[in-house]
Amino acid sequence: MPRKPIIELKQIDPNKIVATIEDIRKIIPHRYEFEMLSGILHDDFENHKIVAYKDVTEDAFWVRGHLPNRPIMPGVLIVEAAAQMTCYHRMRWIHDGQFVGFARLDEVSFRGQVVPPCKLILMGEMVGMSSRRVICHAQAFVNSTMVFEGRITGMPLPFPK
Repeated sequence: MPRKPIIELKQIDPNKIVATIEDIRKIIPHRYEFEMLSGILHDDFENHKIVAYKDVTEDAFWVRGHLPNRPIMPGVLIVEAAAQMTCYHRMRWIHDGQFVGFARLDEVSFRGQVVPPCKLILMGEMVGMSSRRVICHAQAFVNSTMVFEGRITGMPLPFPK
């Protein structure tokens, strides 16, 4: 049974973008095919919550080869999108010249399919954040259905030049 959404979906306006892809690029280093975020819809450092989205398109790099004629977004890319959201949140609010790399995944469940075209809504709540690590409870939704849930632990690494 999935947990309740970190933030109720009806409280999120998918048209109220607080950070565009250009804004995201100013914070995190991911580029080209590996940009897994299209925008940020909510970023609250006081309550350690963030909501982002990814426009999943029919021309994404993985569509042609991942289950041809029935493309489904690979789970590892959903997790990567949640990790990039976590990285963005930490780097946006903690300015120590580091970005967040994967350290651990726990309690990961895939609860539905992500089929293009769609908007993947990602939510995160930081349950631990320090100079040594960040722990994020993350969820993802398509059309108000939870498709992913898990805990991501990241560790700060030197920012790539």
